[in-house]
Amino acid sequence: MVVLFRVVERLSKWMQDISAVALTLIMLLTGADVVLRFFGRPIIGTFEIVGLGGAIIIGFAIPFTSWNRNHIFVDFLYQKCPKGFQNALNTFTRLLGIALFLLLGWNLILMAAELYRSGEVSLTRQLPFYPIAYGLAASCLLQIFVLICDIFKIAGGKYE
Repeated sequence: MVVLFRVVERLSKWMQDISAVALTLIMLLTGADVVLRFFGRPIIGTFEIVGLGGAIIIGFAIPFTSWNRNHIFVDFLYQKCPKGFQNALNTFTRLLGIALFLLLGWNLILMAAELYRSGEVSLTRQLPFYPIAYGLAASCLLQIFVLICDIFKIAGGKYE
């Protein structure tokens, strides 16, 4: 079990690092585009690159954010419930999350395969869409493993 936890945590961190690099590159690109626009030389395709990068930033950050439990949590009512009910509720929400991300990941794989077959690309820069869809599908799969690890932590009494 410890090996699974370690692998999931490292993969989540790796995807978070990719997300951070994408965010940095998008910030630099946007800044350069603003400066170059001032001189009448905008960077062509900045809008679509930023859009695709935004998908990477958000999608790839989800597993590590979930692993570290950095998401918003409204707990004023939850804290008043008995520990057994809290554990049952946590397990139930994790199972719902697994179903959601399984459905989302599967549909992203189907979408990516169709994008690959059709050869669909962005309008200005002709960037293919399918790698982004496959990357987001991988992020969904990793999120499923994060949620499975959460269930094991809940069952083992190590979920805080």
